[in-house]
Amino acid sequence: MEKLKGYTARDTAFWRIILGTGMSSVFIFAAMYAMQPLLPVFTEEFSISVSYASMAMSATTIGLILGLVVLGFMSDRRGRSIFVKLSLLCSVLPFLIIPSVDAFWLIVVLRFIQGFALAGVPAAALAYISEEVDRRYANLATALYISCNSLGGMIGRFLTGYMAEQVSWQFSLYILAAFGAVLFGFICFLLPKSKNFTSSTVRFAEDLEGFFFHLKNPSLLLVFGLGVVLQLSFTGIWTYAPFHLMAPPFSLSLETISYLYLVYSFGVVGGPIGGWLSGRFGLRSVRLVAILIFSIGILLTLTSATWLLVVGFCLICLGFFTAHSLTAASVSKEATHHKGSASSLYLVSYYIGVTLGSTLLSPWWGAFGWSGLVALTAILPVLYVVFIQSRQGKQKGSAV
Repeated sequence: MEKLKGYTARDTAFWRIILGTGMSSVFIFAAMYAMQPLLPVFTEEFSISVSYASMAMSATTIGLILGLVVLGFMSDRRGRSIFVKLSLLCSVLPFLIIPSVDAFWLIVVLRFIQGFALAGVPAAALAYISEEVDRRYANLATALYISCNSLGGMIGRFLTGYMAEQVSWQFSLYILAAFGAVLFGFICFLLPKSKNFTSSTVRFAEDLEGFFFHLKNPSLLLVFGLGVVLQLSFTGIWTYAPFHLMAPPFSLSLETISYLYLVYSFGVVGGPIGGWLSGRFGLRSVRLVAILIFSIGILLTLTSATWLLVVGFCLICLGFFTAHSLTAASVSKEATHHKGSASSLYLVSYYIGVTLGSTLLSPWWGAFGWSGLVALTAILPVLYVVFIQSRQGKQKGSAV
């Protein structure tokens, strides 16, 4: 009988790890996406363009991408839980400063700094789970952690959208800061000390070699590209949805729009369901269906019927998070070496998609409006996955 080498679901420490990393993930993703509903508010309050306002999102993502690389390497040498804790603490501080800032460029700078700090959790949490949780329970732990990602995104968007209308957007950031501060104190006592962490003695140059090793793998490049495309479409739709819904024929208030973010609950269940179905029908088949559902949901947002619009956004979240979780799973199957670096590169590509979807699509939105945005974001993922199938369909055993 194989000896267990980590915590199992029967151990209290297992659930402390799940709760600690999960709650940290909730805050990190709430903080990251908190500004998205506020972009229309920023355009009016600071008299800036939509493209400039979107920098409140893309600057955070650029900082996060840089942080994933730097903090990922550092966590290999200094430990895991320390970076989870520091990430929470340092991410709170910008929320205490931003409400009192009267120049938007300062908000952009603070969001870049915050993005770098936010990276500590995703850079260390999955490695922490894989080291401390027995591999028989690692998939369960990872699925629960990833589900918290979408939960955090939903909470952040809903909170700021709702409170901006009820009180002020500044007040919503103070609430997030308070939540993060309380959570930091909670996490300091909750997370167990690492039992299985071994400090890396590999030189930084060798770590970089591991990163660039994957860029020579055509199959992995296709996976990274799919991460970019999926997130570009998803972020593009959600970034400009408030502008679309606040205009006729909907003319919705920001408070009403904030309730729409509750459809992220479909993303919480999408990953686990997709993982179960892929075990029965195959990863590529289930992912293709998920991407089709994602694109159909985007097309449904062309309607002027509110109920059908809500259905469309439900399908968007269900399809996207299912496809995203399966694409992330395919990385470890395609990578033969340096699997940790491969996962980090996928996260980097994922957040590059966030940056492109929030700022790069601004000229497209300005030129073609909602219908043009919908056409691009619905068609692009389908075309890309067809391209993948044509390139990899004949390669047996490929997870792409």
